[in-house]
Order: sequence, then C-alpha cells, then structure tokens
Amino acid sequence: MFTLFTRRKFCSAIALTALLGSVTAPAFAEDKIKLRLSASSSQTDQRAVAMLEKFGPAVAEFANFEAHWNSSLFKQGTELEAIARGNLEMSITSAQNLAVFIPEFSVFTAGYVHRDAVHQMAVFNAPLMDTYKQKAEDTLGVKLLSVMYLGRRQVNLRTEDKVETPADLAGINLRMPGTDSWLFLGKALGASPTPMAFSEVYTGLQTGAIDGQDNPLPTMVDKKFYEVTKQVVLTSHLVDLNYIAISLNTWNKLSAEQQNTLQQAADDAAEFGRKNQLAQEVSLVDFVKGKGLKVYEPNLQAFREQVQNMYLNSDYAKTWPKGILDKINAL
Repeated sequence: MFTLFTRRKFCSAIALTALLGSVTAPAFAEDKIKLRLSASSSQTDQRAVAMLEKFGPAVAEFANFEAHWNSSLFKQGTELEAIARGNLEMSITSAQNLAVFIPEFSVFTAGYVHRDAVHQMAVFNAPLMDTYKQKAEDTLGVKLLSVMYLGRRQVNLRTEDKVETPADLAGINLRMPGTDSWLFLGKALGASPTPMAFSEVYTGLQTGAIDGQDNPLPTMVDKKFYEVTKQVVLTSHLVDLNYIAISLNTWNKLSAEQQNTLQQAADDAAEFGRKNQLAQEVSLVDFVKGKGLKVYEPNLQAFREQVQNMYLNSDYAKTWPKGILDKINAL
C-alpha cells in the first residue's frame, strides 16, 4: 500500500503523463498501435472469450491486440500501475483495484449495492459515473471504456457445515484478493478473509490453506473449484463487475474514428460477455450439483443487514460522495 506522500507523487507523475499523451498526434493509418491486455482470468473465461471474439477482430484494422491471461504478463493487482507507468496498454480491472488509488470507487465494492446486470450497466452509463471516470483518467491515466458483468458472487467452501447466517462463517478462512476493500467484504460476510492470488486458489483449496473462496458460478466452474470444494452458499453478496480499461495515453494516440471503433468494440465485447455470463448462471447450479456439491440459499436478509451496516459504519462510507447510494438506488 502506498503512503499518502508516495501516492501523491505517483498520481502527479501520471497526471503529467496523461496530459502529455493528450497532445500526441493521432496514429497514421498505416501504423498499427500495440494493444497488450493483461488480466487474471483464464482464456476460457467469458471475459476472455468476449475480448478475443469481439474486441480483437473489431480493432484489427488499426491495432495489434495481444491478450495475456492468467496474470502471465503482470501480476494480479499490478495492472493499473503498469498502465499508469506506460508499461501496459489495456486491462480488465475491478472497482476494488481502482479503490486502492481512488477511495470513492469503494462504493462499487460494497455488498448488496448493484441489484443485477441491468442495474449495473445503468449505473455505469449514468451521469453519476462521470466524475468517477474522470478521476480514473486524472489520477491514473486510465480510461474506463465499458463495464463487464461477472455474475453474482457466491461463497464456495470445502467444509461441510451448513451456512445460514454470517455467524456460521466465523473462523472460515475465505480467500479474497489482497486489497483492503476485498478483505473488508470478506470480514463483512462474517468470515476470516485470507489474501491469495487467484492463480493459487485451486491449490489453496486442495491443501486446506484456505477453507473457501467467493466467485460467480461461471468463474468457479471455469477454474474447476468444484473439484476441491463441497458446497456453494448462494449469498449473491456482490453483483460483480470488471471494467475494460485502456491507457489514456494510448487512447489519445488514436484518431476520432479509431476511438469510436474501439469504444464500440469494448461495448460489444461487454454485451457479448454479459449475455453469455447470464446464460451460464442459469445452468451452472445444476452442473455443480451434478458434481456432488450441496447448493442452497442462506438467510439473505441476515447477510444483507450485516454487510450493509458494516459498510455504512466504516471509513469507506466516509469517502463516498454525498447521496451517491440514493442516486444508485434510484436507477
């Protein structure tokens, strides 16, 4: 975690980089721009499928799109810094990662804020997001292109005791990504959050280093976590999202026509992934049951009340713009 002084120096340097990039002349038609994307998802994840099938071909006329999955190019959680430093062009990033640098983004990491995929998309396209998008550009030199629906996050455990309320997760080592906002969510659910890289989760479950993990069902199945777990608790505690992000410096090198094409490509990829993810969610409950896992819905009201109360009484809520939750709920 950066100190305040370090963060200010870092953000000032990035703001200067973004400013310089904004006056760069558009790329000539014959010069294809490099677009390397680094993400933690696997190549068969719906995010990857969408980017490879929809985004890449759509920008091929003026860009060489090069995707790197499974955190093979940059370690999970370091992609935004890589973009900010000019070492990477694109990523699929989270509100949790953005909240490390821009605390206001933590509202989108809070449990039970987005209602569903449609509401999530409405929030991203609403005027209330304009200041968030601008802060990402000013602070990190990162432009947020579109929002990707990852599904409703569920708790997935290798233990057998049934979970009905947050109290039943006491003492459970629940893997969470290693940022403060993710760890707070795990604590709000009642568990003992354990930071661990996504690439290490399968082995962690297999060896007992962790008792469980939380992810949408499509991600759980894609990574075959059902092989090393025994139950799924349908908490639906977070309508999870990622943002398709691009370096502002890279964006500013494109002509207006190229920018429009790239933006449309990102929107089309997000919509493609959203539809596929929603379809998968419908079928995967039966799939994991067929693999021998118990699947059930706990007392959602008990979870919702505890999670929301913990957020509203935390330092996170102090960073949220006044009235932001009311605006989100009104959409």
